[in-house]
Amino acid sequence: MFVIYAREHPDFITATCLDWKPILSLDRNKDILIESMRFLTRNERLLIYAFVLMNNHIHIIWQMLGEHKRSDAQRDFLRFTSQRILEALKADDDALYDSLIVNAKDRNRQVWKRNALSISLWTPKVFDQKLDYIHDNPVRAGLCKYPEDYKYSSAGFYLCNRTEWDFLSHADG
Repeated sequence: MFVIYAREHPDFITATCLDWKPILSLDRNKDILIESMRFLTRNERLLIYAFVLMNNHIHIIWQMLGEHKRSDAQRDFLRFTSQRILEALKADDDALYDSLIVNAKDRNRQVWKRNALSISLWTPKVFDQKLDYIHDNPVRAGLCKYPEDYKYSSAGFYLCNRTEWDFLSHADG
């Protein structure tokens, strides 16, 4: 299941929007995340096995490639997507933009809650548990009846062999 030329095991990543605000309720903001995931895989920094983009948080299963470090990829991904989302909210004069003001030394606004969760997936059993958790998330939230019906998820890739997410790698190789 796990890629041979990767140094590290796959990781389950959860990033939450600041104060659980529905920053990702706009498809445009979800598309920013999609393009960033696409960029990271095309540039062979990592493999992405699964994802779900909810209105106020995301879950991803990814695996670093080569000498790339999880902490660097995670930092860069969250920083880049935060900057792009803030630019889009500001350009649209969206009320969410002003709700993201923080009193921090290094920033005026913040999209992601600090210290995203990262769990190394050491066994296929734990990997499969996290994969199911990701795909069932929209169903549990009442956004769809079946996992594969939710657009911003890898469930359709796994359950229906859909190929719209060209950056995904199948967990079974």
